[in-house]
Amino acid sequence: MDISSINPFLLIASLMVSATPILLAAIGEAVVEKSGVLNLGVEGMMITGAVVGFVIAVNTGSPALGFLCAALASAVLSLSFGFLTQVLLTNQVATGLGLTLVGLGLSALIGKPYEGIKSPTLPSLDIPLLSDLPVFGIMLFSHDAIVYLSILLVAAVWLVLTRTRIGLVLRAVGENHDAAHALGYKVIRVRLIAIMFGGACSGLGGAYISLVRVPQWTEGMTAGAGWIALAIVVFASWKPWRVLVGAYLFGGVTVLQLNLQAAGLAIPVEYLSMSPYLITIAVLVFISARGNQGAPASLGRPFHASS
Repeated sequence: MDISSINPFLLIASLMVSATPILLAAIGEAVVEKSGVLNLGVEGMMITGAVVGFVIAVNTGSPALGFLCAALASAVLSLSFGFLTQVLLTNQVATGLGLTLVGLGLSALIGKPYEGIKSPTLPSLDIPLLSDLPVFGIMLFSHDAIVYLSILLVAAVWLVLTRTRIGLVLRAVGENHDAAHALGYKVIRVRLIAIMFGGACSGLGGAYISLVRVPQWTEGMTAGAGWIALAIVVFASWKPWRVLVGAYLFGGVTVLQLNLQAAGLAIPVEYLSMSPYLITIAVLVFISARGNQGAPASLGRPFHASS
């Protein structure tokens, strides 16, 4: 095994790309759960965004339009979850699982004619001066726009949640929806907007997989990324900056195991491939043992105006 062949600077650049889809989905789900809603349909929304973004980009030649349509499609799909759980008061866990199954089936149907086709992809941004820096230019300043958008989105979510009235209302709804309703806040409206935001973010994450990371369509190509995003939200204790750290840690593990395979590590490939998921399970077990510290008090609880 030749570990010296692994370039740490390229490793960091690769982990940023690898982590971006999970980061986008996780930060969206963090906002949804902050409002008191548990949406387990992240995987279904991601795969829907992946196929819609791919189809639009292939037919129009515009990856930017593909990302936009992916976000819209997943937001609309998430709205069906919102209607069922917030208006009809169906069980959030069962409805979220159903949303995942619908997304997987719908994406397989839509994407079938597009298998084997390569999509147009986003170019890397050439940031004047910064991109030309030795080492740091390649590592941090030679990515596409969505990588930087995901980081800005984390900062924006943190700012809104902690520094604005909108964030205060959202957190109030998530902590005690009855008290928020008594104060005159539209609980269902707030939650529906949060659900659509989470859906749009998941759609962007899915589109990033099919348009940048693997610029072609393959059935089931999200490969559990939505479930990892859900785990990262819990791992991060519903805090935006911790979501960023968690997503990058998972991205780092994913990229590292690929590099170790290429370096010829004397461990079966199957063990290396499942290592990111094993680490995620271990983290969830650890978190469960210490309790869900920081979880919104009304998370997963149905709300009715007459309750």
